[in-house]
This record gives sequence, C-alpha cells and structure tokens, in this order.
Amino acid sequence: MSDLAVFAPLLPRVEAIVREAGGIALDYFRPGAPTHAEVTHKSGGSPVTEADLRIDNFLRAQLSLLAPDFGWLSEETADSPDRLGRKALFVVDPIDGTRGFASGDPCFAVCVALVAGDRPVFGVVHAPALDETFVASVGGGARRNGAPIAVSTRRELTGARLSAPDSIASDLKRAGLSFRQQPRLPSLAMRLLRVADGALDAALARKNSYDWDIAAADLILHEAGGVLTDFSGQTPSYNRPEPRHPALVAGPPGLQAELIRAARGGAAGASPEARTAQAAPAPRP
Repeated sequence: MSDLAVFAPLLPRVEAIVREAGGIALDYFRPGAPTHAEVTHKSGGSPVTEADLRIDNFLRAQLSLLAPDFGWLSEETADSPDRLGRKALFVVDPIDGTRGFASGDPCFAVCVALVAGDRPVFGVVHAPALDETFVASVGGGARRNGAPIAVSTRRELTGARLSAPDSIASDLKRAGLSFRQQPRLPSLAMRLLRVADGALDAALARKNSYDWDIAAADLILHEAGGVLTDFSGQTPSYNRPEPRHPALVAGPPGLQAELIRAARGGAAGASPEARTAQAAPAPRP
C-alpha cells in the first residue's frame, strides 16, 4: 500500500478538526474592529494573540490523537529537530494573517498540511470568517466548499490580476510591466488560494515565508493546476532544518515563465530601499 493510500483516510477527520479550530478563532474575531483577544508580540515584532495559542494547543492535541507518530511544525510551537526523522508531520499555522485577524479583517485562515518526505500530501485551509474551506490531496484535485476549483488560463502578464507586497509591485512597474494590481491579502495562504480559485491570475511573496505559511496552500494551488516556485523556478521543499523560503511566485503554468522573468527583472531594478524591504524578516510575506 502506498503512503498516500495510508494518509488519505485521515483527511476528512483533519478537515473536521481544522473547521472546529476555525470556530475557536471566531470566538475572538470582531468584524471591522479589534479583537478582544489578548495581543502580544514576538521578538521579531510580529503579533500573536491568545486565539493563535489556543488554536495551536487544540490542533496539537487533536492531531496528535489522530496520528501520534507524526511530527509537528507550527508557527506557535518551539521547533524541534525530532520532526526531521519522522515519516510524516503536520505543518500548522493556527491563524495565518494574524495582523488582519487582530484588526477585524475577515481574510485569515487556519492552515494544516500533512508533509511526507519534502512535499505535502494533503492540505486544508479554512477561512472561518469568509465561510470558505479549501481542501486538496495529491492527485485528488482541489476543492473550495466541496466544489472543484482551477487556476486561470491566462498566458500573458499584461493586464493580469496580480497581488504582491507594494515594494515588489512597485519594482515590477518600474521595470515597465503593466498589470492590474490587486490588494495584498493579509493571509499569504489566502493570497495563493485566490490564484488557485482563479480570482487572481498571479501572486508574489517576499522572502522569509515559512513552511506553515505556504505548505497547505501550495498543494491546493498545485492540485488546482497552478505552480508555486521561487525566482529560479524551483518548487518549495518542506521539513528541512531551516523551514524558511525565498521570494515566491504563484500562477498558472502558462504564465509562470513570464512571471519569473518579470520578478527577476523587477528585483534586479529595485532601489536599495526596496531590496531591503523585500529581504527584511519582520513584515509578513
């Protein structure tokens, strides 16, 4: 029996657990207003709320019961090299888009991927305030709220709907590119998933995203027919000793080569200030 056949029966239960975790987030969420959850800040300056920590504890307890031999990697749990020797591990972001969540923006999500080897085999991203759940498994296609999704068929960057951090978008425009810039979503996972469901043609992210930011969305995007790579065209690898990634580009296969050329050209022509902003670890990707 293949590893995928072993892991696949876990997916419905994982989806149910992730959706329950989303309910915990809604206990603290106030649309258009600051959360009533306690907010503190990590050493790098990024916020963490009591909702993040409560969801992290809930997910670890529930997923460990489901698969006690699997490893664990989460934004809100101290990392351990023990995960590197496990057959599979859960990669978790209790709330992707914490800044938005804390300020009342509904674009946040609970993300869980199961990684075996160096790639995800299934992923669940649940955006409770938007009532959207994205699910995919290797070879099984991607779905949003049970319906199949697919990336756009766009093949040229001119006029494309693109979401990126302002510094990157400005670099692309200075390089002479013309596209329809869309608002940068506070959740990187949801930015990638808007490419997966065709609402965006492409998206870019700064360097220094982590496994937990992208693993689940990466697989969902892939199963929706899309591509996620760095500026050299390499797909992300997961469960490495350092779970951090370079700048990334997401889009349909027919657009990816032009996206990479554009991203490289924009990066090459960026001002020193913009290059510093792209490299800094403090802002969210």
